[in-house]
Amino acid sequence: MLTLSNNGIKNREDWKKAGIELPGFNIDKMVYNTMEAPTWVHFGAGNILKGFIAVLQHKLIEQNRADSGIIAAETYDSEIIDRIYKPYDNLSLLVLMRPDGSLEKRVIASIADSIDGDSSKDEDWAKLKDIFTKPSLQIVSFTITEKGYGLKGISGEYLADVKDDIDNGPDKPRHTMSKIASLAYNRYLNGGHAIAFVSMDNCSQNGEKLQTAVCTIAGKWAEKGFVDKKFLEYLNDPSKVSFPWTMIDKITPRPSEKVRDALMQAGFGSADIVCTQKKTYIAPFVNAEVPQYLVVEDKFPNGRMSLEQAGVIFTDRETVNRVEKMKVGTCLNPLHTALAIFGCILGYTLIADEMKDEHLRALVEKIGYVEGMPVVVHPGILDPEEFIREVIEVRFPNPYIPDTPQRIATDTSQKMPVRFGETIKSYVLDPKMDVRSLKYIPLTIAGWCRYLMGIDDKGDKVELSSDPMMGELQGYLKDVEFGNPSSVKDHLVPILSNERLFGQNLYEIGLGEKIEGYFKDMIAGVHAVRKVLKEALEG
Repeated sequence: MLTLSNNGIKNREDWKKAGIELPGFNIDKMVYNTMEAPTWVHFGAGNILKGFIAVLQHKLIEQNRADSGIIAAETYDSEIIDRIYKPYDNLSLLVLMRPDGSLEKRVIASIADSIDGDSSKDEDWAKLKDIFTKPSLQIVSFTITEKGYGLKGISGEYLADVKDDIDNGPDKPRHTMSKIASLAYNRYLNGGHAIAFVSMDNCSQNGEKLQTAVCTIAGKWAEKGFVDKKFLEYLNDPSKVSFPWTMIDKITPRPSEKVRDALMQAGFGSADIVCTQKKTYIAPFVNAEVPQYLVVEDKFPNGRMSLEQAGVIFTDRETVNRVEKMKVGTCLNPLHTALAIFGCILGYTLIADEMKDEHLRALVEKIGYVEGMPVVVHPGILDPEEFIREVIEVRFPNPYIPDTPQRIATDTSQKMPVRFGETIKSYVLDPKMDVRSLKYIPLTIAGWCRYLMGIDDKGDKVELSSDPMMGELQGYLKDVEFGNPSSVKDHLVPILSNERLFGQNLYEIGLGEKIEGYFKDMIAGVHAVRKVLKEALEG
């Protein structure tokens, strides 16, 4: 059997027979160069790093356009490092899943080291602190999901970890944003070298969210005397520290058992799928779709590697913002979320299967083409019509992408402000548009509220995906009775009026009552959700 390790890949002929491409560069030399002069640290060691970002640097190293790799750091789920990175010498097997069912396989070797970002782990934390003092460090990037940047809960109060970090200072931070502020302060104290902090998460204006979070923590520390107040000047000096905006797009779902079985049949023995205690599904291999996009604001005060040679598009902030709004607010993410919500309620376990459902396919077409597209500003570098057509006709229906509505439904409360709130806001602000004319986005929001009840369309209990606000949201709905629309009363008001969820009070703009009406119809009884979808989309 083929073993994924530095020693295991030395017998190149066996890997070639298995149809697996191996790195064309000296891994030991790459690791040495990275440790001597690190250039790139990435926080968030999940599938998007292994299946997309690390591949970019891998390509540059193979092209002799870079001689160092990426240092992966994980601040949320340390099991990823212990069970998926260290045992396999930080190597990963990328499996691209083509619509015809064929698999393209290659070993990715650009991760030079992997670090547990828990500040209580003295050795790893000391290593991170040392890396951040290096003048060679150019990029600190992130794929930590939308919730990773949030400092406050729905109530507007600081999260417990954040509050503790503010009160205790930068020595042993717990929240990811506090850790970044602490590491940035260490860099400031050791020469104040320039650096770019680059969020690659699917959030609107992600660079600004990252900057706001880090600077908020730093500001509180300065007020309490924990840090030099000039540290704030350093963070806000674009010639020293930048927070570029980005748009990233590549579907890297949880590892597929079918892919694992195919790999094992081909002789690949390192194919165990791991589910960590924090419910992260990950494996030594990453299965992913072929299409991918990364658009980045070109602001790197300490320089950067030539990632444009690996397919990254560098441009200005305004263009990034337009591309991001096109994708996250219209052409992909809201469609994904709509499929996730209704897929969970209707019993689907595969996004591709949902696209065969006439009502669900019609729903995403209506949300994208009819309600979303009018607010899209053409970004120039990507065509919105071509992008959404590829999503609806090629990417989502790909039966070989094992993506589930249950995965996409994770953290939906954190996604609502961007995936639907921004479009609603555009309708409110444009005098030529009537926000009350929206039908399918309110229908989806009602579907989300229905989903939060934890009951499927057959009336059976269904396990909900994790969400940091789940307990609070379900608390508002605890007295709503399935089969009894009159029990709704005013229980939706705390949800639909919350501006942190949707960017505005949905009642004040005329959508709250409409959503309530859909919701009441959806809880009327068994198969009521299907009935509402049918009437809305066929009527």
